[in-house]
Amino acid sequence: MSNAAAPVADSTANWVDTHAPIWMRPYLRLSRFDRPIGWWLLLLPCWWSAALAAGIAHNVRDLPLVIVLFFIGAVVMRGAGCTWNDITDRKLDAQVERTRSRPIPAGQVTVTQAAAFLVLQALIGLAVLLQFNGFAILTGIGSLAIVAIYPFMKRITYWPQVALGLAFSWGALMGFAVILGRIDATALVLYAGSISWVIAYDTIYAHQDTEDDILVGIKSTALLFGERTQMALTIFCSLAVLLIGVALWRGGSQWPAWIGLAAFAAHLVWQVRTIRIDNPALCLRLFKSNRDAGLMLFVGLLADAVLRSY
Repeated sequence: MSNAAAPVADSTANWVDTHAPIWMRPYLRLSRFDRPIGWWLLLLPCWWSAALAAGIAHNVRDLPLVIVLFFIGAVVMRGAGCTWNDITDRKLDAQVERTRSRPIPAGQVTVTQAAAFLVLQALIGLAVLLQFNGFAILTGIGSLAIVAIYPFMKRITYWPQVALGLAFSWGALMGFAVILGRIDATALVLYAGSISWVIAYDTIYAHQDTEDDILVGIKSTALLFGERTQMALTIFCSLAVLLIGVALWRGGSQWPAWIGLAAFAAHLVWQVRTIRIDNPALCLRLFKSNRDAGLMLFVGLLADAVLRSY
């Protein structure tokens, strides 16, 4: 086994490297605890849908607990998903400069150890899921098929970001399932809007790795769009705003939610205007900024839910 204290090349000088016990560091890196942006992006559609559904129900009584449970669930299930991704991609990761220092290709943990850690995280996620109603439990379980196949999509299609969008946007359905006990057209439109957002931000992210991806045969929308990326981002960001707006309209949202959507839209416009696909550091910064965009929308939806409940 290699040195467990050795950092991952694209995530250094973080709290895992400096404060976590050495034996724990490879596992924290497997679940990306050193990079919280992933669980933020998984969590935000959950929070959007929970707030929108609470507004529709005119009842925020259960919303604080749901927000906390979604937070825990998003952190552990994002970790489980990343662990599964590292298990399936270990040979590809070993060929890419940015990822060859990840725990499995670096020899910090074995595949068996990573699989056991995956099971542990999944069990914690299941414990969270069991706090919800039966329909929500079945809805949550339904996401596992998409999560399982996602790592393989980049081997067979230039649209793996669609599969990621289906998985990372699942929370847009979960809030309705938990709060209202149903998934209706409003939830599905919100889901579609979130998928469009995911395709946009993960295209930005994928532009960090285009040269390595070509060498090892990995496909992505970044490679598909190439020099047309800015135009493609314009289309998908516009779709995201339009579809989320339709969901708000269908849900009877009031002015705070629309202000949140306007702030979300303005942030996406800034991203599209700012991006330079030949600047990996800028692409990473823009990708991470989507947490702020999503939080703006959530704050508006939350304020709307509270306003409609009193």
